[in-house]
Amino acid sequence: MIRAIRSRIFIYIFVLITVFAAASAGQQTSEPSRDPILRIETGMHVAPIRGIGVDRAGKFLVTASYDKTARVWELETGRLLRVLRVPIGEGVEGMLYSAAISPDGNTIAAGGWTKAGTSSNNIYLFDRESGRLVRRLTGLPNVAIYLTFSPDGAFLAATLGLKDGMRVWNTSDWAEVGRDTAYGDSSYCANFDGARRLVTSSWDGHLRLYDSNMRLLAKRATPGGKRPGGVRFSPEGSKIAVGYEDSTKVDVLSGETLAPLYSTDNFGIGNGNMMSVAWSADGTFLYAGGTYQDKPDSNPIRRWRDAGRGHYVDMPAASNTIFGIVPLPTVGIAYGAGGPAWGILDASDKQTHMQAGQIANYEDNPTGLLIDLTGLAIRFSYEQDGRSPAVFRITDRTLVPNPPTNMDLFAPRTNAPGISVTDWKSTYTPRLNSAPLKLKQYERSDCLAIAANGERFLLGTSFFIRLFNREGRELWNVPGPYIALAANISGDGRIALAAYGDGTIRWYRMTDGKELLAFSPHADRKRWVLWTPSGYYDASPGAEDLIGWHVNNGKDSAADFFPVGQFRGTYYRPDVISKILQTGDEAEALRLANEERGRKTQSSTVAQMLPPVVEIASPADNSEVSSSEVTIRYSLRTPSGEPVTNVKVLVDGRPVAVNRQLTQEVSASGARELKVPVPEKDSEVSIIAENRFAASVASTIRLRWHGSAPVSDAFVVKPKLYVLAIGVSQYQNPKYSLGFAAKDANDFANAALTQKGLLYRDVVVKVLTNEQANKDNVLDGLDWIRKETTSKDVAMVFFAGHGLNDQNGVYYFLPYNTDLEKLLRTGVPYTDIKNTVQSLAGKTLFFIDTCHSGNVLGGRRGLADDLNGIINELSSAENGAVVFAASTGNQSSLEDAKWNNGAFTKALVEGFTGKADYAGKGKITVNMLDLYLSERVKELTGGKQTPTTAKPNTIQDFPIAMKK
Repeated sequence: MIRAIRSRIFIYIFVLITVFAAASAGQQTSEPSRDPILRIETGMHVAPIRGIGVDRAGKFLVTASYDKTARVWELETGRLLRVLRVPIGEGVEGMLYSAAISPDGNTIAAGGWTKAGTSSNNIYLFDRESGRLVRRLTGLPNVAIYLTFSPDGAFLAATLGLKDGMRVWNTSDWAEVGRDTAYGDSSYCANFDGARRLVTSSWDGHLRLYDSNMRLLAKRATPGGKRPGGVRFSPEGSKIAVGYEDSTKVDVLSGETLAPLYSTDNFGIGNGNMMSVAWSADGTFLYAGGTYQDKPDSNPIRRWRDAGRGHYVDMPAASNTIFGIVPLPTVGIAYGAGGPAWGILDASDKQTHMQAGQIANYEDNPTGLLIDLTGLAIRFSYEQDGRSPAVFRITDRTLVPNPPTNMDLFAPRTNAPGISVTDWKSTYTPRLNSAPLKLKQYERSDCLAIAANGERFLLGTSFFIRLFNREGRELWNVPGPYIALAANISGDGRIALAAYGDGTIRWYRMTDGKELLAFSPHADRKRWVLWTPSGYYDASPGAEDLIGWHVNNGKDSAADFFPVGQFRGTYYRPDVISKILQTGDEAEALRLANEERGRKTQSSTVAQMLPPVVEIASPADNSEVSSSEVTIRYSLRTPSGEPVTNVKVLVDGRPVAVNRQLTQEVSASGARELKVPVPEKDSEVSIIAENRFAASVASTIRLRWHGSAPVSDAFVVKPKLYVLAIGVSQYQNPKYSLGFAAKDANDFANAALTQKGLLYRDVVVKVLTNEQANKDNVLDGLDWIRKETTSKDVAMVFFAGHGLNDQNGVYYFLPYNTDLEKLLRTGVPYTDIKNTVQSLAGKTLFFIDTCHSGNVLGGRRGLADDLNGIINELSSAENGAVVFAASTGNQSSLEDAKWNNGAFTKALVEGFTGKADYAGKGKITVNMLDLYLSERVKELTGGKQTPTTAKPNTIQDFPIAMKK
């Protein structure tokens, strides 16, 4: 029963939002606000997938979600091609319930709560290739719950919320050609057959059948339930399948009269529903799924043979509600689920693709959200039911997976003398001392926390977190980003916390409910980002893309999205984050942090610092090329009005030289073009534009080589490997000395030399250790590798020793002759390292192990010495290095005589020389080495050290070594 209730949460939300949409009908505002809005971005939806569609050729899948995005995926690979961003606002504005892709794959329709500043809802039409919003279909009195194109692409139909029926448009001119408003409740699905007939379902208990002129042919009450959901014509149009929200039945009706023909064998379906249905492309099989679970955390899709009359098989699919099923043109199906998740089941019922949500799941955690007395440490779980727990400490940004239970963390208090809160779990009618607490209609209570002094309590609901006093008077309420699944109050009574269905945990000031801080842990158990309402943030390596600024461009244009990393210079402020909970005020935390650093208050807003936007117009993504020089046509926009100062061209993630005279505008539309050299193999080309504040998000296309036949491996000229390895164990000041940093550098260089004649035609190394690694020699070494490396080569830079930030936060590597009192003159500044990495022509890998114990540095280690910001900057698309770091956050890098190395280098050498060959094919790639380092260093150090790898999104996984 508990599982069934939880699965129905998403149905409940959908009904609730529809009701609220109706209640708000007629409200009119101005154009959508252009103020930047912080949003989560994990590369996957963070809320249930409600809409799903596939083009006729089975090349593209589109998904739409409550998270206010639609996404286009490449079906063959599962790769995310594009995120479609509609104008959004506070609350439900911008939530998408439906999406459809035209049969030719060129147009995507998306709908939902989409007023965008107008008095009625809109359906947005996007060009799939460019992502441009090309048209709005306006005047809808309610949300578009479902969208579908006719098989020939001539019509688009929408079903609407409440009693507003359906609409149909002719896609040639987008004129409305059909309308029926005689509905008694919301209409939840529609489907065309090959003759352009349309069938719809409605929660008024009826199916309706229309001819190609949208005249009503038949209306009939459904036999298996009063709330019909999914409805589908069989491929030849002779039958119609229907599933229900309030029933486990699946019925097959006549495609001519809607008369019942037969029902499927639903033996064993003892819970939930089978509301989503689909036929196979040839009509042989009938599929259905919904909230039915065959075991905990398993929502299967049932497939029947003989068009639904034959035997069935339950196919494992998702861990939550199946919201949509669509047939693939050849064999198999695709589905969308509430997890969020989407997947593909092939003809043999095997799951060939699965894209699951990349957020933590706080549902049904038996211990709830645990916190310490001050709210600075939290314990949460990555998986529902409290599985895969972790502890995160704000003080040192330490993420501890599978922590011990004796960590002085406290579960939410649900009982206190004189306060009896009852019926608060998963109900609409919570009570205080038997008296009902006032909530909105349809607002559901899901979590409770009572303050340690028993004077106040926090209630988390579908829409809000609410603070009440012991008499039941509400002190404040704050809208949440999604359902509040867990809540707690710090032992000192200063801070309220809530964990939400979008994977975030948020801290609030108890006095007035002001949000102070938000935390989003990625499902990979490594990455996390922590931010304030104004956007000041801290992030683990590789996590800067997990949140960003959504910026509306009016109601007739797609919105932009800028990851927070594009504003790193201004908003990457671990020092501000550290003071937020101490001060209880963001402005005061910023003032104190600026005072300590001697920084001025930033006067420019995010809107004023927005980077340029680059869009490659041609060639199209995945185009074939047969020439070693390709003309790239692109456009530039400057949302902030700041002029573009530089345009970079990357091939496979590294910079290439182009003729700058070709960057001028070549058409009235503002198009520009560049001639770009590309290798005679499949490759990726990216363009990045910069202004004085920030670099743009890279615009990237894939190119498939279709020129002369590939040269045999025996005749391919292998790249050359250049290695600069620097390690300092013995410092001029003996107080700074380490054990194995110099040996680490030598061992890494020797491991690289073994690759000569394997992956590389030659390996050239320069090793600087101890007294050789003085500042002048280190700078000369950086200059050497920059000059020697060509675009066809690979460069590896290895640093081991001490690193330190000065009082202004500037990072320095400490060479042999460092004097901490003269750091500017004797240390190697990060800017010199960055400039080298940025200018290297070939593929670049940077290995950094400079987080050794700080006691020898006079206790100067602290958050300022956190390498996360440096790792993220070096691995950004504009700098383009793959960065391997020995540890994360404020962890120390460990070394031990029994290893005869630092833990990181021991694992690195092992992995590089063969142990990371997980595929058993003789080659070690970046991703393989990353995995080996993670597991091996954890094993060596008992989990005390966590190495990390950050890779630009413009660089795909590639081989870096061969097993000897």
